[in-house]
Amino acid sequence: MRGRVTARAPVKASDTLHFALRAATAYPLRTTLMMLAMAIGVAAVVVLTALGEGARRYVINEFSALGSNLVIVLPGRSQTGGFSPINAITNTPRDLTLEDAQALARLPMVKRTAPIAVGTSEAVWRGRLRDVTIVGTTPDYARMRRLEIAQGRFLPEEAPHAAVAVIGAKLQSELFGAEPAVGQILRLGDRRVRVVGVLAPFGQGLGMNVDEIVIIPAAVAQAMFNSNTLFRILIEASEREALGAAKTAAEALLKMRHDGEEDVTVITQDAVLTTFDRILSALTYGVAAIAAVSLAVAGILVMNVMLVAVTQRTAEIGLLKALGAESRTIRRAFLAEAALLSLVGAVAGFLLGEMGAWALRSFLPMLPAQAPIWAIVASLFTALATGLTFGMLPARRAAQLDPVTALMRH
Repeated sequence: MRGRVTARAPVKASDTLHFALRAATAYPLRTTLMMLAMAIGVAAVVVLTALGEGARRYVINEFSALGSNLVIVLPGRSQTGGFSPINAITNTPRDLTLEDAQALARLPMVKRTAPIAVGTSEAVWRGRLRDVTIVGTTPDYARMRRLEIAQGRFLPEEAPHAAVAVIGAKLQSELFGAEPAVGQILRLGDRRVRVVGVLAPFGQGLGMNVDEIVIIPAAVAQAMFNSNTLFRILIEASEREALGAAKTAAEALLKMRHDGEEDVTVITQDAVLTTFDRILSALTYGVAAIAAVSLAVAGILVMNVMLVAVTQRTAEIGLLKALGAESRTIRRAFLAEAALLSLVGAVAGFLLGEMGAWALRSFLPMLPAQAPIWAIVASLFTALATGLTFGMLPARRAAQLDPVTALMRH
C-alpha cells in the first residue's frame, strides 16, 4: 500500500515578515548599527546632491533674473572660442567704452544696452560711513535687471553726466535710518552726489548684494575711478529669435570699431547657462557617486553582521529545518530581514538628509538646496539593492546548514 505524500503548505509572506521582525528586534544594538550605517549613506547622497542642485539652481536663477534675451560683452578675447568661468576674466589691449555701448544700441536687432563700470568706495553721510560697491550704468540697467524703485526715481535719461545716485534698500536703512534719503547729499570718496532714488529690496544678484550698492551714471563712475574701461556691456535682443543675430552683429561691429582686432568676448545668456548647468550637473553626479560609496560600505556591514547572526542562530535554524522548513524558506527569511533593515535605514537616511537640506536652506537662503528626485529614488533603490545583494551570502549559508549538525552545535 502506497503512503500518501502530503504537500507542504506554502509559507505566507506575513510569516516571513514576522520572522524578520522578530530576528531584528531580538538584537537591538546590532539592528541599530546596521540601520545607522545605511541611513548615513542615504543621508550623504541626499545632502550632497541637494548642495550641488542648489548651486545649479542659484546660477540659473541669477542669470534668469536678467531676462531671456541677454547678450554679454566682456573686454578681452577668449582664445578657446567658447565661454567658461575661467576665461570670463580676460585681458584686453583696448578699452571697452561708453561709445561702444552707444554704437551697439543702434543695431537693428538690439532693444537696449546697459554699460557697466564697477568699483568700490566709502559712502559717508553725517559721520556715518561704510564701504559700498558702486555700479556705473545707464537708465536701461533698471529695466534689464528688473529693478523696482521704492522711493524717488532711477537715473535720469536727460542727464547722463549728473552727479546723482540711486541706493539699495539696506544702504538706505544703515546710513539714513528713519530720515528720507531722497534729496540728501551723499559723499562717495572725494565726490558728492545727490540721492534721487531708493531701490526696493532685491537681495543677491550676479555676485553682488543689490540692497547694498550705489548706482550712479556710467560717465560719473568712470571719472570717479579714473578709467575709461567698462566692466561689461549688457545687450538685450529685440526678441529671442534674434539672440544669435545680435551676438554676431555685436562681434562684427566691435571688431570694426577696434581696428579689426577681435579683442572682446561676446557670449549669450544661453551659453552661460548651458556651461554652468553642465559643470554643476556633473558636480552633482560626482558627489552623488562619492556618497554612494558609503552605501557599499553599509552593505558590507550588513553582510558581516548577518554572517555573525547566522552563527548565533545556528540552533534556531536547525530546529526550523528539523520541523520541515525548506532551504528556500530560510533563505527568504534572512533576505527579508536584510531588506527590512535596509529599507528602514534608507527611509531614516532620507528623512535625515531632508533635515540636512533644510538646514542648508536656513543658513544659506540664497542657495535653493533641494535634492533632485532622481537622487532620492536612486539612493533608496541603491540602499535596498545593496542590502539584498550583501545579504545573499548569509542567507545562502543559513539555508545550507544541516539540521542535525546545527542542533548538535547548540
